[in-house]
Amino acid sequence: MSDKSKILGTDDAWESGELGTDEKHVRRVDQKLNDEIDDSLGLQMISIRLEKKLIDSFKLLGSYHGVGYQPLMRDALKRFAEHELKAIVSGLVESQRMDQTQKRSPERRATARVKKAA
Repeated sequence: MSDKSKILGTDDAWESGELGTDEKHVRRVDQKLNDEIDDSLGLQMISIRLEKKLIDSFKLLGSYHGVGYQPLMRDALKRFAEHELKAIVSGLVESQRMDQTQKRSPERRATARVKKAA
């Protein structure tokens, strides 16, 4: 077992750039390995321009929740897309129900109204 103890303030040192910014410790990951990591995580690099205020808001929110702003943005986009897709599917299902109700014969619609009234 290693006798290494955690350096106090390590998290803050990484966030401030005190640690992790010295070029002598930088090494690029092999592109093939990088692609394999992205594939295994289901990630794809994109480029998007966002308002600085929006990015600052996500940084503030990320700091509050103890996560980075990019994973927070990824989560927010994922939740938005899932909600919108569910709303679209629900709308389509409701539309199909309405179509089926309108296709009923006049007698069946009258019977359905009588049953609802009762």
